[in-house]
Formats: sequence, structure tokens, C-alpha cells
Amino acid sequence: MDKSDKGTISRRAFLATVPAVASAPLLGATAAGAELAVKGGKPTRSTVLKSECPGAQFYDSQEIGEASEAVASHSLFRWYGPAKPEKVTKFEQEFAKFLSSKFVLGVTSGTGALHCALTALNVGPGDEVILPAWTWYSDYNAILLTGALPVFAEVDESFEIDPADVEKKITPKTKAIVAVHLMGVPVDMDGIMSVARARNIKVLEDVAQCAGGQYKGRRLGSIADIGIFSFQIHKMMTAGEGGAVVTSDPLLYERAVRFHDLGLLRPATKAQLGSLAMSSFLGTNYRMNEMTGGVLRAQLRKLDSILAIQRRNCRYVKERIQNLPGLKLRKMNDAGGDIGITIDLLLPTKQARVEFVAAMEAENVPMSSPTAASVLTTAPYIENKVVPHPEWPTFKTPRGLAMQYGHDASPRTIEIYDRAATLTIGPKYTDDDLNDIVAAITKVHQALHA
Repeated sequence: MDKSDKGTISRRAFLATVPAVASAPLLGATAAGAELAVKGGKPTRSTVLKSECPGAQFYDSQEIGEASEAVASHSLFRWYGPAKPEKVTKFEQEFAKFLSSKFVLGVTSGTGALHCALTALNVGPGDEVILPAWTWYSDYNAILLTGALPVFAEVDESFEIDPADVEKKITPKTKAIVAVHLMGVPVDMDGIMSVARARNIKVLEDVAQCAGGQYKGRRLGSIADIGIFSFQIHKMMTAGEGGAVVTSDPLLYERAVRFHDLGLLRPATKAQLGSLAMSSFLGTNYRMNEMTGGVLRAQLRKLDSILAIQRRNCRYVKERIQNLPGLKLRKMNDAGGDIGITIDLLLPTKQARVEFVAAMEAENVPMSSPTAASVLTTAPYIENKVVPHPEWPTFKTPRGLAMQYGHDASPRTIEIYDRAATLTIGPKYTDDDLNDIVAAITKVHQALHA
């Protein structure tokens, strides 16, 4: 235990720092029968309810202490320096234990982690990788950067990749499937793993938006062949930027380590692995630094406590709106594994979504169309098949030339996305904040559903 470990606080003490949520249900006069603010009525709140950067809301002396220790060592490079660096190594060990996985590799970002993980899976030119049509840019970009062909599969009403559609998209060229745990909710991993194992296809879990989440009691990232995390500022656990690769396969770990560090294998990793699978490997530089590793150690110590608060707040709202007539919530593959960062509704039509979102914004309880859908809402470079160089191999084959992206390529996903409305739940919301959310959703739903 180093000095910073002594600052660890108990879960009970941590929870005591956050205001309690009122236990009595709320459906008062403001929730039913009141005129909508969008039509001139009084808003549910006088100020806009805001929530952002959940992990960063819990920065305190622990993160400061870890970062200060790293700076004081004059050894911010993870492998060597005037003093022995150990922050990144300890973070990797502690995160591996948290996930019940054998290996964790700290890297510079979630995108870098994806590039390392796909390379570890030996994905490259001529291969196909199936990913959800509803996801973040990085999943598509990282596949493209390996030279492989991204193939979109539809999502279902969980907003997650649909195992049945994945099966339809498999070809002899399929090398891997990317299961993205989108907006805090786990994928149907039983379905995905069943499809993949039947065809001897590798699975990569993207846990960038679901750190700490679970599926049937197992931590996300530890279920598939390899997993990745992001620690960017918007994430539940954050150092501003950073990422991790997770696996229990020694070969995948060795390939990821070599790729993230110029093809090298440092003495510490050689000792960790014992026997090596290869003598040489080409790599780049995605190494994590000691300050990032230190901040993430502090964040990891708090993660379960933060998630307990987050889930409690989300559950409080859901329990009070789930029986509103005609209101449809996002499907859950494992409700207990959801980390509770959003309340997601499915409205009957796109126009109904537009009206609901506008009404909620006027009540100062903002909803929006989901923000994590950049690929399917289609950046022009995706639909136009933009690549880094004219000779890039991805779209040179008949299959690549014929591949279609954009709205017409994933009609079911687009239809679901167009009806979805998302409200972010903050981990430090007070009982009044949560009751305002319940009141606003009830008020708007009853007015527009009537």
C-alpha cells in the first residue's frame, strides 16, 4: 500500500457525502394537469437541470495526491525514470482484479485501446468486422485503420447490437464482432457469444460508455475475448483522457502490449508472461503516463460507490414513471447490470420525439435525441467511404466497393434512433432534482399522450 491508498474511504462514508433521495413518491399538482411551459405555462424548474462529466465530479484529495506523487517522483514515463514508476502498473493490476481478468493494459485513449485490441485479434486487410450501426465514431475508425471492412448490424430496442442481425451479416471474411455497451446498458452477451462461438469468431467488448457495468454478474469487458475502456472526461471513471485493453488471453495481451509500445516487450511484461509467443512485432505508441495512471487508481477506488449512487438515482426515476400509460422505456438486457446514466424513452414516432424533447427542454429538464449515435446519423466521411490514402485497401475489393453506409443501410436502427429520447442522470442530483425529473416527464407525457 502506498501513501495514497491510505486516503481510500469506505462506501458508507462516501455515500454519506451525497444528499439522500426522498423515499416518498411524487406526483403532485405540477405533474398532472398543468399547462406545458412550451405553451406558456410555468416550468417545472426555475433553472436548467445540468449533469456532465460524472467521474470528474468526485475529484478530491485522492486524485490530487496520486498526481502529486507522480510529479514529485520526476518519473512520469511509465517504464523508467529517476525513481521507479509504479502508478500505471498498479492501476493495471487493480483494474484487472476489479474485472476478474488476468491482464489490463493502460493506453492513451479508448480509441487507442480499440486499435490495440483489433490488432491483437489479428484484424487487417481482407477481414470484415461487424459492429452496431448505432455507435461512436471510434469503433468504425479503428476498424478502418486496420485496413479491415466495417460491416454494420442493426440494433434492437435496447439500442444495442442485435445478435440475430449479426448472424445475418457474417461471411467467410468475418474476423471479429464488436459488442458496444452503449450509454450504460449491457449488450445481450449470451446472444452475441453464442453466435460468435458457433462460427469461431472473436468478440471485442467496447465498454467505453459502461465502466463498472455487469451482465449476469460478470463485469463488462471480461466476458468476450478482449475488451476496451475509455477514461475520457465524460466517462464514469476519468483522467480526462486514457484507455485500457482487457483480456485473459496471454497471446492477445502480448500482441496488444507490443503494438502499444513500438513492438517492444519490456522486462516487466516478459516476467509477467513467462513464455512469449513471438520474437518480433510491429507497433506504435499508445503508452499511458504515470499521472494518468495515478488519477485512475483514485477513480477506481471510488467507482463502485459512484455507481451505487448513480443506479439509485436512475432507479428512483424509473420506478415513478414506468407505469405511466403508453410510456415506453428502453429495453434492458440485464437491468441489474445497467449503470444508470440515462433515462431513455421510445416515443411512437419521430415527430412525437421532437415534441417531447422540446416540451422537456421548456420545463428546464433537458432531454435530447441520443448523442452517442454519430456513426448512424452519418458523418459524410463514413457514407462517402473516406480513407487515409487513395491506395487504402478497405474499399478496394468487390465487397468493399458494394458496401453501403448511411440511413438506407440500417433502416431499423434509424427508425429506433429517430424515436428515442434521452435524459442524463447525474450522480449528485438531490431529491428535489429527481422529483423534478419525475414531475416533468409525467407532466409532458400526460399532456402529449392525451
